[in-house]
Amino acid sequence: MSAPNRNDVAPASVSVSLREEGVEVEYLDGRVSFYRGVPQRVEESLTTPPGKQTHVLVTDPTETEGVLVYVNDLKTHDDILEQTGVGRVVLGEGEAEELFPGVTARRPGGRRTEIEADPAVAGGRVFVFVEDDWGEDSYEFVAAESADGTDGAPAGDDEADGDADGDDVDADGDDADTDADGGDADVEADTDGETDAGGGRE
Repeated sequence: MSAPNRNDVAPASVSVSLREEGVEVEYLDGRVSFYRGVPQRVEESLTTPPGKQTHVLVTDPTETEGVLVYVNDLKTHDDILEQTGVGRVVLGEGEAEELFPGVTARRPGGRRTEIEADPAVAGGRVFVFVEDDWGEDSYEFVAAESADGTDGAPAGDDEADGDADGDDVDADGDDADTDADGGDADVEADTDGETDAGGGRE
C-alpha cells in the first residue's frame, strides 16, 4: 500500500517548558507532549538513522514558546497538524528546505534526515527529537565552544557541558537500521490507520 500524499504545513507558536528531565510542548488544542531525556549536545549538523521520525523544535529567546516541525511525516492529516500548531515539511531525496532562519533540513539519501542549525541565527534553542516505536533520542544544537563535554545538558540548564566531538554528528545507535518510515511521535491511532498529533507520551 503506497504512502498517502501529504502537504507542507506552516507551524504556529506553541508553548514550551524546558525541564531537567526533558522538553514539554503544549499544543494549540491544549494537549501536552513530553520528549523525555537529557538532550545530547551537537554542533552544526546531525544526521539521523534511516527511517526515523524527526521532529525539530526551535524556541524563542524566552524559551517559553517555539515552533515544532515534523520532517517527512506521512501519517498525520493536515487538519490535525493545523489544530495542534505543528508544522510539517515533506522532502524528496536530495532536497533541502529552511525550516526556520538558521535551521535547515535535507534528505541526503538512504531515508536519512540531516539537520543543520546555528542557534545564534535562530535566536533561540534548537532541539531535534529522533525516534521510532522502539525508542527516542534528543539532541540540542550548541555553539562549537559549548559542545566539549561527555554528557548531555538538561534541557533547562544552559551551563552544563554537552556531548559532541565533531562538526557533523551521526545519530546512529544500536537501532540505526530500524525501518520505520516518517510519522508522528505523539500520536494515537485512528481506526482508519491515520494518526492524531498530541497523543500521550506521559
